[in-house]
Amino acid sequence: MAAASFLVFRTTLLPGVFGWDTGEAQTVPVLLGTMHPTGFPAYTVLGWIASIVLAPAGEPAVRMNLLSALLAAIAAGGMLPLLRRLGVPLVIAVVASIGLALTPIAWRISAAADVHALHVALLVAIVIALLRWEDRVRARRAAPGDDGAARSADRALVLAAALFGVSLANHALTLLLAPAVGAYVLAVDRGALSRPRLVLACAAACLGLAALLYLELPLRAGAFPAPLVYGNPDTWQGFWAVVLARQFQGSFIRSLADVVGALEAFARITVDQLGVLTIVVLPAFVVTAVRRTAYGLLSGLATLLTCAFASVYVNADIGRYYLGPAVFAWTWLAVAAGVVAELVGRTRQPGGGRWPAAPTVVALLLAVALLLPTALVLPARRDAVDRSQDVEMAHWLDDAMAGFDPDAVVVSWWSYSTLLWYGTLVEGRRPDLRIVDDSTRESEGLGSVDDVIDANLGTRPVLVIRLPQDLDDLAHRYAIEPVGRPGGVYRVTGHLEPQP
Repeated sequence: MAAASFLVFRTTLLPGVFGWDTGEAQTVPVLLGTMHPTGFPAYTVLGWIASIVLAPAGEPAVRMNLLSALLAAIAAGGMLPLLRRLGVPLVIAVVASIGLALTPIAWRISAAADVHALHVALLVAIVIALLRWEDRVRARRAAPGDDGAARSADRALVLAAALFGVSLANHALTLLLAPAVGAYVLAVDRGALSRPRLVLACAAACLGLAALLYLELPLRAGAFPAPLVYGNPDTWQGFWAVVLARQFQGSFIRSLADVVGALEAFARITVDQLGVLTIVVLPAFVVTAVRRTAYGLLSGLATLLTCAFASVYVNADIGRYYLGPAVFAWTWLAVAAGVVAELVGRTRQPGGGRWPAAPTVVALLLAVALLLPTALVLPARRDAVDRSQDVEMAHWLDDAMAGFDPDAVVVSWWSYSTLLWYGTLVEGRRPDLRIVDDSTRESEGLGSVDDVIDANLGTRPVLVIRLPQDLDDLAHRYAIEPVGRPGGVYRVTGHLEPQP
């Protein structure tokens, strides 16, 4: 399943560099630098390794895009063993794996460099590890005097904790999974928390790996400086400012005032992802909770917390936060379908015997029913996520690298800054350029946009790439002119004379 998913994802892959967070995810890992809050060190380290291993695949941007496709494919492939551990028939498990792979949100994150691709892969891995632990707890209870079975169960839980620690160092969304994991552990084996050695081993595996990975931030900002560092994570205050994402906390607080609007947006996202299957997701969850109570608690609580947070947090492309709920929704649908097939298999013929092929036939029919909504919209869905012809930003970067004034200071904003960092730092095409992003101004204490312009005007060429409202404001104080190519770039030629 993973290989098949990757082949599909490869057809819609972004062919090169892009801006915004994608450009950062294509740039920072290659340089082993530090990313915007919360730092994402697990993705950065993995991306650095991938940029070396995947070198034959093409330029660094392509390698990082391929990494997303690989990680999303691993998540889709991992659904198969996950669902089999939940007792789902093979044919339904295969279809649910396909369903997740072709869900718009999962397909879309496979198309370009994105930290969320690692998040969903780790989420699936954590759930598999927890289900494996649950199976071993049952085996231990079946053989109460078997020390080997007890040790095997303990190792399985420590592995799950270690995966959780890696995920924690990748994305803060993992924190929303913590209460669900805690509730699951209590539901499966309440006595696990009364065993100090096991608790300490899990804590050491989780927090130790997370801390080890987060060391990448201060090390690459301080002792072993990287060419591109976000903020000042080499200081105690700067480190926590990045890790705790303090600059984004206002987005959550402000959005609490529009809870109704946020819930409406959540409903639209759910329908966009699952289509007509949305109407059976809740009943499927109920069936799952009855059949596998502990897993229902884990998946239900994790979905509730993630959706509650995402529905009231407004910051850029928040739709990606629903990847976890999409995974769980497909598991509920698969488990419910498997239960229906099983119940049909228990029905008897009028003469008293059972229908021998009924469970298999019903499973096949239910698998078709699960996949049909996706199949009907597949061409349109593929067109919506396809980025294989998306070369506009790459051409913009080529024009910038060829046309920017020598030794220019470029006062940019995030969507273009990341693209320009890729061109100057990864490709090394214009080392003479100085890219000043809004984050750069804050971390280096450069002051306002005006302060940066004033500090350089008359000594170096100054180019600005700003949002329209910012340009209108600058035009009242400076003489600015478009540079022609690339579009959206303006040259500051001087101060305007004070008006009488």
